[in-house]
Amino acid sequence: MVTAIDNAVAESLRHRCDRLRRLGVEILTGADAEKRAPDWVDRAVISPGIDPATPLVQHFLKRRVEMIGELELAFELCRCPAIAITGTNGKTTTTELVQALLTGGGMKTISGGNIGLPFSEAVRHSSDLDYMTLEVSSFQLEQIRTFRPKVAVWLNFAADHLDRYSSIEEYRAAKLRIFENQTEDDFAVVNAADQFEPLRARTLTFSAYGLEADFSLEGNTILYHGQPVYDMTQGRLRGKHNAENLMAAFGVGIALGLAHDQLSVALREYQAPAHRCEPIRMLNEVEYVNDSKATNLDALEKALGSETRPVVLIAGGKDKGFGYESLCELASEKVRHAVLIGEMAPRIAEAWNEAVTCHCCETMTDAVWKAREIAQPGDVVLMSPGTSSFDMYKSYADRGDQFRSVVQALPSQPTTNPT
Repeated sequence: MVTAIDNAVAESLRHRCDRLRRLGVEILTGADAEKRAPDWVDRAVISPGIDPATPLVQHFLKRRVEMIGELELAFELCRCPAIAITGTNGKTTTTELVQALLTGGGMKTISGGNIGLPFSEAVRHSSDLDYMTLEVSSFQLEQIRTFRPKVAVWLNFAADHLDRYSSIEEYRAAKLRIFENQTEDDFAVVNAADQFEPLRARTLTFSAYGLEADFSLEGNTILYHGQPVYDMTQGRLRGKHNAENLMAAFGVGIALGLAHDQLSVALREYQAPAHRCEPIRMLNEVEYVNDSKATNLDALEKALGSETRPVVLIAGGKDKGFGYESLCELASEKVRHAVLIGEMAPRIAEAWNEAVTCHCCETMTDAVWKAREIAQPGDVVLMSPGTSSFDMYKSYADRGDQFRSVVQALPSQPTTNPT
C-alpha cells in the first residue's frame, strides 16, 4: 500500500490526486495531513523540497521509520551507472555539457535530477542507457544511503541555502555526501580550489584561476596536463566560471575514455540555457542581460567579475539568511547604480550605501524602467539577483521570463514608465 501525503490545499492538487487514486494510492492532503499519517508505514520517501525539520517529516523520524529521498529511491531502480554533478553554481550548464559530450561521443544518456526530468521518471529508460547524467543538489543528497555515482563532479562551493541549514558547514557536509559511497573504481572530478578529506575515487582536478590542477586555463585555451585541448573562442561560452564548467565536463569525458577531439567537437556547439547571463536586447547602445539563475552571492560575483562594461545592476529577492556586504568592494568597482527589488532590497541598500548609488523598486517593471532611465550608452543592465526568487516569483525562471518580457516591451525612444 502506498500513501501520498501533502499538506497543501487539496483543491490545488485535485487532478494529480485523482490520477494517483486511480492507481490505488491513498491520498492525505491539507494542513493536518501529518496528524493523519498511517501507523503502518515501513518506509518514507521525502521530496527534496521538504525541510527535514518540518512536523510532517519529524512525525516519521520520531517513529524510527526509514526515510530516504527521491534520489535514493530512483538509484535503487536504476539499471545503468550514474554521473552526478553538484556545486553551488554551474550545475545545470555542466550537466547539459556532459550530456552533449557523451552523446557526441556515441554514448546513450539523458540528463535529469535537479533539472528537467526527475531521476525517478528518467530511471524508466535506464536499461537502454550507457549512463544517467544527473544534476544533484544538497537537498537531494541529504537522504542518500547507497547512491554511488560512477563519476562525481564537485564544481565549487559558496554560501547558500542558509535559510535551510543552520551553518555553512552543515550545507557543505550535505554536498560532500556525493563522494560517500564511491570506491577506487569510480572517479571524482573536483575544483582544485576546494579542500577535501582523501577521496577513495580516482581524482581529476581543474582550475581556471592559476591553481595547480590537471585542467588549467591559459588565455582562452583549456589545457590538460599542460597540453591544449579546447579553444573557448570556438565555442559559445565565455568567462572563467564557464571555463571551469567546460573543464569539469572534459574531466567526465576523460574518466569515461573519450578522446580529446571528440570532446572538443561535441562542446563547440553548446549554448548556455536561458537565465544564465543570457543576452536579451541591445537598446540605445545598452545591452540587457538576464542572469536570473544567479540565486546566490557567488553567482552574482562571477557575473560581475566577467563584465568589462559599466553595470547597472538589478539585484535582490528572497532573504536567505546572508548579507551582501562581502560584495561591496566588487560592486564599487563594477556597478554604477544598483536597482534593488524584493525582501533583500533594504538590506542591500544599507550594505552598499557608501559604495554604490542604490534605488529600491517595488516591481520588476519599475526596476527595468529605472535601469533604462539610468543607463548610458556602453553600459550593461544586468539582472543578477544574488538570491532566490520565491518572495515575488514562482521560480528563477519565472523571474527571468518577466524581466525578458519587460525588456522586450521597452519602446525604442525614451518615454515615461506606464505604471
